Amino acid sequence: MGNPLRTAQDRRLPRIPEPCALVIFGVTGDLSRKKLIPAVYDLANRGLLPPGFVVVGFARADWGDGSFESLAYAAAKKGARTPWREDVWQRLSSQIHFVPGSFDDDGDFDRLAETLDDLRVRNGIAGSTAFYFSIPPAAFPLVLNQLNRTGMADPSKTGGWRRVVVEKPFGHDFSSAVQLNQLVDDVFIPEDVFRIDHYLGKETVQNILALRFANSLFEPVWNSKYVDSVQITMAEDVGIGTRAAFYDASGAARDVLQNHLLQLLALVAMEEPTSFDPQEVRAEKLKVLKAIALPADINTGSVRGQYLPGWVAGERAVGYLEEPNIPADSTTETYAAVRLGIQNRRWAGVPFYVRVGKRMPRRVTEIAILFKRAPHLPFDPADVEMLGHNQLVVRVQPDEGVVLKFGSKVPGTSMEVRDIAMDFQYGEAFTESSPEAYERLVLDVLIGDRTLFPDAAEIEQSWRVIDPLEAAWSGNKPEPYRAGEWGPRASDEMLAREGRTWRRA
Repeated sequence: MGNPLRTAQDRRLPRIPEPCALVIFGVTGDLSRKKLIPAVYDLANRGLLPPGFVVVGFARADWGDGSFESLAYAAAKKGARTPWREDVWQRLSSQIHFVPGSFDDDGDFDRLAETLDDLRVRNGIAGSTAFYFSIPPAAFPLVLNQLNRTGMADPSKTGGWRRVVVEKPFGHDFSSAVQLNQLVDDVFIPEDVFRIDHYLGKETVQNILALRFANSLFEPVWNSKYVDSVQITMAEDVGIGTRAAFYDASGAARDVLQNHLLQLLALVAMEEPTSFDPQEVRAEKLKVLKAIALPADINTGSVRGQYLPGWVAGERAVGYLEEPNIPADSTTETYAAVRLGIQNRRWAGVPFYVRVGKRMPRRVTEIAILFKRAPHLPFDPADVEMLGHNQLVVRVQPDEGVVLKFGSKVPGTSMEVRDIAMDFQYGEAFTESSPEAYERLVLDVLIGDRTLFPDAAEIEQSWRVIDPLEAAWSGNKPEPYRAGEWGPRASDEMLAREGRTWRRA
């Protein structure tokens, strides 16, 4: 008999996982404190966690459950998106445990295995466990080997399911990504590996699929017949913060372009899947990644930059070389822009301009579809001086929403046409605020929904795009730009050679 209190519109109940545990390696780190712990609290506050749900933290610290609970409490209260409720936290905190340990200590992992065995009986979680790697990539092999040695990764030994969540960066080039994929797949089966790209958990990114495939208005013009070009921008107004060692070894292209921006490009350019089954969606994204064409001349079709001292939002900002722990002769890029093509019938001849940069005037991530101009304009040239390309802009962050720009007559006695904007904002159109990306992604892991997680083939194909860029850039000095500018002048010149300009984000 069905639940008489449940309506057909209730979409929440099917999204509650079965009883399980979430083990977070590196639980005292920035990612865990700022994102994961608040996400777990918000899920609990929304009633989306199962009875008996357990969080087990593992990190290098000699703490008991009590002192770790204080850290978790502070992190959850500071980062929570939903209203704070002490009763919710008290229920959740009673199921939070901490196991101190080192990744290379067999005894510490034996204690972790014993803790999970004890919780399996006490909480009725049937051994179902997700392992979250909130740790540096260099530690992945150590932890994977320990999970393999103790049998914690083997469902046949523990009962229930076992899943692993791996944060980016997934390798630093194609060969290292292949090796890491093989290592992870040796310990866990491929279907239980969740490679997380938090951008795919953002509501506005998922809305790209709804915008395209749920509306007959956009899909007919989503092709080379009507689209002039596509611009994907991820600009940050901040510098590198405390990530000096990692950032100087990777740079903007490896840090963001290889994952976030190529995933956005794939969602924009992919064909309609037969369904939203995870395999169908990933198959269509992979086709796009395989069809990406690099510039014939990478030196003229791409630009690397590095920020100099300048002003951002009225405050003085140091240059990259003056940042703490950055070598004075570093040639690492903090800005990267590249013109990409997609070799298929839908997008033949349409350039995709992708750019990422730090210390830019403001923080914004957006995807702009610029349409071709009307083939015939019966207006006097003076009437349309202020008319640009029709644009559809998906704002990923901040001010999440969609903007449609088109021409309209200016009120008055003359026929003057200029651009106007129709603006949809999530915060105004819906009463419920958008969940944080990590809320959605953590929930998907616990449920086993891999739709929003790139698979090994996508990761490896993305590196096939980035590696030739890195090889061509090797030994070249990046172009300078001042903090607070929209990148190097060479980036503007790259578009100007083709009669285009960057959209003012």
